[in-house]
Amino acid sequence: MEAEQRSNPGARLVPGASPARSATMRAAVHQRYGPPSVLESSRIGIPQPGPGDVLVQVGAAAVHIGDYFVLTGEPYVLRLAFGLRRPRHGIPGRDLAGVVAAVGKDVTTCRPGDEVFGWSTTGTLTEYACVPADHLVPVPADLSVVSAAAVATSGLTALQALRDIAGVRPGQSVLITGASGGVGSFAVQIATAFGAEVTGVCSTRNVDLVRSLGADHVVDYTQTDFTCSDTRYDVILDNVEARPLAATRRALTPTGTLIPNSGRGGRVLGPLGRIVTARVLSVFTRQRLKPLLSVEKRQDLLTLADLIATGQVTPLIDRTYPLDEAADALRYVGAGHTRGKVVVTL
Repeated sequence: MEAEQRSNPGARLVPGASPARSATMRAAVHQRYGPPSVLESSRIGIPQPGPGDVLVQVGAAAVHIGDYFVLTGEPYVLRLAFGLRRPRHGIPGRDLAGVVAAVGKDVTTCRPGDEVFGWSTTGTLTEYACVPADHLVPVPADLSVVSAAAVATSGLTALQALRDIAGVRPGQSVLITGASGGVGSFAVQIATAFGAEVTGVCSTRNVDLVRSLGADHVVDYTQTDFTCSDTRYDVILDNVEARPLAATRRALTPTGTLIPNSGRGGRVLGPLGRIVTARVLSVFTRQRLKPLLSVEKRQDLLTLADLIATGQVTPLIDRTYPLDEAADALRYVGAGHTRGKVVVTL
């Protein structure tokens, strides 16, 4: 499902020796908030793993809309977590896949040379990343490093929304907006694996793509407004939130679940206003309005690895960029029309 690749990143990495303490590495770094042009290619010291950490030689790192928001510092509420005046961690990126270069003395789940994927909280657009061992799992057999890097954030969001919040069961009707995007492309496949009747909402150019992901029905939003049809859904995962809450609720069954999941909104509070509104409305209706707060869990990442290994889920890759073009990758993600995931290769 790789729509476009600008290099040949699918080959397996060849593990190398652990780097010397004095060695340096390439990284994409921003010292201030701003557009992607604030990213600079720098050489910085290679981090050393603590007792429970793993040093990963990064082969690929996915970027998503949250990385773009942190880079720009908007909505401003994000700065409470990432630094008020300037970013605390100047390396963007959260998802990664690569080869274990070294492990801390307490690590028993992997060893040097193992291929792993997962997430980091200190940036992944760099040649090496120091990651807690419980943030990593083995790469499934026959999965490329690029595809593995695309899984963690978007895959976990889709899994937890559908399984934990909505409790999707076989036979339920599930509608997913932004069905061709990062979270949406995982959600369509996961809901299908759970036995739901899946409807994906996307633009004209992505109708065939979303159908190929397993959707039973596809709504082209340029032709049809799903909130104005007579069809009602047990679950709506709204990754776009282009329609008012009141309109989207009309497409729910009387006891259905709506999960708002767009990070966009105003420059100050972002989506917080819509989240608060959804929670207040939940008190006065039998419909469940449940904004999503995804939490990375290693066990859930293992669940995704199993779904991938059994062929029920395949990461959808839109484009790949080399590290030197990380700014272009984030600019493309920020435009908001990705088809699956965007990955930076090293």
